[in-house]
Formats: sequence, C-alpha cells, structure tokens
Amino acid sequence: MQAPTEHPRDDLPLLEGARVRLRGFREDDLGDFYAVHSDPVVNRYWSFPAWTDPSQARDYFASAIGGRDADRMLCWAIADLDNDRLIGATTLFAINRPQGRAEVGYALSASHWGRGLAQEALRLVLGHAFDALELRRIEADIDPRNAGSCRLIERMGFVREGLLRERWCVAGEVSDSAIYGLLATDWRAKNL
Repeated sequence: MQAPTEHPRDDLPLLEGARVRLRGFREDDLGDFYAVHSDPVVNRYWSFPAWTDPSQARDYFASAIGGRDADRMLCWAIADLDNDRLIGATTLFAINRPQGRAEVGYALSASHWGRGLAQEALRLVLGHAFDALELRRIEADIDPRNAGSCRLIERMGFVREGLLRERWCVAGEVSDSAIYGLLATDWRAKNL
C-alpha cells in the first residue's frame, strides 16, 4: 500500500507540540476536513455556513494547498500527535511581511474542544509567526458571541481592540466582529 500523499512545501514547516502536530494537508485528510466544516456547531460563528456538499471541502482544500506562500498564506492541518489524523486546521493569512502583520484563523472538531488542543496549536502558529517569520502583529476576527474563541484568544495574550458592527452576513444572519491584536513584544514577554 502506498503512503498517503502529503503536499510538502519548504515554506510550511512541520510544527509539533505535546499533543498536536501542525503539518501540510494530505489527500487522506479530505473526509476529516469536510467533517470539521460541515458541523454546524463548529461553523456557527464562521465566515461561511457549514458545508453541505463534499465538493466544498475539495475546493477549499485545493485553495489552501495551492495558496500556500510564506508571504501571503500558510495553512496547517491540526493533527492528533498519536495517530496523525486531522482534527482541525489553522491558517496564517493576509500575511504582509513588509508591514510585519498577519491574521490567524482556526477550527477544531467539536469532539476535541475543551482539552487545550486549540491553544496548543495556536501557540505553535504564533511562535512560528513571531520567530521564524519575524512578524510584529497578529490579528484575529471573532464573532463576539463566540465566547469560547474569545476566551482562547485572550488566554493567548490577544487584546480586544475594537468592534466592527454588522461586518458579516452568513446564511442571512448579520453579525459583528470583535477585532483582537497580539504584538510580538507582548508575546515574548508572556512566553519567556
């Protein structure tokens, strides 16, 4: 049997924590990737509604792989360290190296919530962003009703910097955006 195909790129390092591995997407991740984003609980506060057709996962998956570029966007599969199975994804996007900034996004399978795995994955991504990419600022756009995600980001040291009213309309529902920012100086002070 042939090993699953991974899409390696020099600009997407393998990042490992105590319980999660951030790696490139593989073809055998597609089913798990669809399961994450087709769950209405996971996608409740996302910028698009829960997927209803596997082709949506294939299209997004292809875009995530094809768009990988350390100067624009880096997408990792969040995989369980024990079995290397995809349990979520995290992305650094809108990377602007000259300005030293980017945005971060993440989604984790609901069955893995409440165990600190998203925090571990974010810690790895932020470490890469501030150390390897030498960015000075990371932003997060969160629906303020998503209390769990707001708490997670705040635990990571992000500061809520503003509210953009009626920023998104997803599946006919209008929602606000809480804008959070984390500076490299704050990250380093907290993580020394």
